[in-house]
Amino acid sequence: MSEPLILEPTQTADACVIWLHGLGADRYDFLPVAEALQEHLHSTRFVLPQAPTRAVTINGGYLMPSWYDILAMNPARAINQEQLEASAQHVIELIEKQRDSGIDPARIFLAGFSQGGAVVYHTAYLRWQGPLGGVLALSTYAPTFAHDLQLADTKLQLPALCLHGSLDDVVPAALGRAAFEQLHARGVPSQWLSYAMGHEVRPEEIRDIAIWLREQLSH
Repeated sequence: MSEPLILEPTQTADACVIWLHGLGADRYDFLPVAEALQEHLHSTRFVLPQAPTRAVTINGGYLMPSWYDILAMNPARAINQEQLEASAQHVIELIEKQRDSGIDPARIFLAGFSQGGAVVYHTAYLRWQGPLGGVLALSTYAPTFAHDLQLADTKLQLPALCLHGSLDDVVPAALGRAAFEQLHARGVPSQWLSYAMGHEVRPEEIRDIAIWLREQLSH
């Protein structure tokens, strides 16, 4: 995979957000969001990785940036599990790189929009073994959360902020809500925020993310 885009803060970095873009987008997609958040988070580094370009079955095999192939949409998304695992491993390597640079893993957050959020859910709750600061799940779903989701004890305290548009026609809000409910039912400190929007990001959503991140970093 290509090198991530890294946005350094105005002060010495003591926290980090690793933010994964959605299907068909690129690492610059959330640069304006990262810049807006850094106005409130003066010591938080943002790492924006780039998904590899690959054929996507549901889009007629068209080549586009994708964290994993989506094979079918209904009744639930069928995905290429091997590619998802490779993307999760890439995120783990990014976490380890930030940790090795001196950032406490408890101050490293994983954020993802749409397909990127699915990778983040899988990495944070099922793959990464160490501590993390929390999860930001935007307009996304959790294809690897089984109904009998089993979480390690250390993951039961990993907070998640789940944000979704009530008018989303790409990833229905019900899919996002289902992921939230699975975490919430297991006692994970999770929060659900809904907005009257489609598959997008709105200024009020960025504001709520900034408030949540500041709160988590103040602990």
